[in-house]
Amino acid sequence: MSISSPELFSTEPFLYGMFTEPYSQEYVINVGDNNFTRPINLRCTYKEDFKRFLLPAVYIVVFLIGLPLNGVVILRIWRSRPCLTRSKVYMLNLAIADFLYVMSLPLLIFNYASHDYWPFGELACKLVRFQFYSNLHGSILFLTCISLQRYLGICHPMAGWHKHGGRKLAWVVCGVVWAVVAVICAPTFYYAATGTQRNRTVCYELSRPEDSANYYPYGMALSCLGFLLPFMGVVACYCRMARILCRPPSYQGVTMASAMEKRDTAVKMIVIVVIVFAISFLPFHLTKTMYLLVRTLPNAPCATRNLFSVIYKCTRPFASMNSVLDPILFYFTQPRFRRSTRSLVSRITTLRDRGSNV
Repeated sequence: MSISSPELFSTEPFLYGMFTEPYSQEYVINVGDNNFTRPINLRCTYKEDFKRFLLPAVYIVVFLIGLPLNGVVILRIWRSRPCLTRSKVYMLNLAIADFLYVMSLPLLIFNYASHDYWPFGELACKLVRFQFYSNLHGSILFLTCISLQRYLGICHPMAGWHKHGGRKLAWVVCGVVWAVVAVICAPTFYYAATGTQRNRTVCYELSRPEDSANYYPYGMALSCLGFLLPFMGVVACYCRMARILCRPPSYQGVTMASAMEKRDTAVKMIVIVVIVFAISFLPFHLTKTMYLLVRTLPNAPCATRNLFSVIYKCTRPFASMNSVLDPILFYFTQPRFRRSTRSLVSRITTLRDRGSNV
């Protein structure tokens, strides 16, 4: 009897930074003069040692920059809570989501720097994975709320129906967003788990290898509900806003300076949100979708699985960059914050110059 397969036996040396995943393929089996096919269970080794260098480096940068930036945004907005606008309510919740995620990064930094070793237990594994996806989809939904709020203000400025409720309505919307995020990300607690790879405890990002087929429909639904639909809404809003902003400005009831300031703020918001989606969200979800598809194909060769795994996991750090890019949105869309920041920098520079002259 012979089996026409070059992948039945692994000759890979023992190396950390590798994941082994079982899968099935159909092979032609020759028995005498007869040929027939049958599924045979194989094991595919993913070469992922690059994560030891790439992920800790990116996560350290995100942690060192994102923690103080989001902390400052939360404090600045909270101190001005008597006069909060709806946009600031959304930005406050966005900063809270980013801050909570950044606080979980030290565990991941240790994990990837230690060749995927996870000594913190299964509950911590589930919480960290849930924190990542809740931040990711929470950020997308809060950015969608901010974009929709700006769209209504620009494209329907005279309509009063969207102004009713004020801050209370914004807080209700934020509560709904948190509830939606909790519901769509809750299955992460089931699929994320620890396991043993090459005598080391690891924390699986998506699911255990044997659960890949069961995870596929949930992963696709999460990408559609948590990214694709909000992304289509943001694109539709911004296309309409771009048409309005390209028209000659109208100064009825406002000064020319005020109208130009509102226009500049809207343009900056559009540019920054587009950058956040282009850098953080779009590449991650595209590569994740392709990886999930290849991961569940029974006849996909191990080399193809390995390739898409590397591509997907190389875009994962960019998904974390939104915790740094989101505070920039607050800075460029809040004129008072920019003025106070420039004033603070000016005072620090003056004090430094005085100290150097003493």
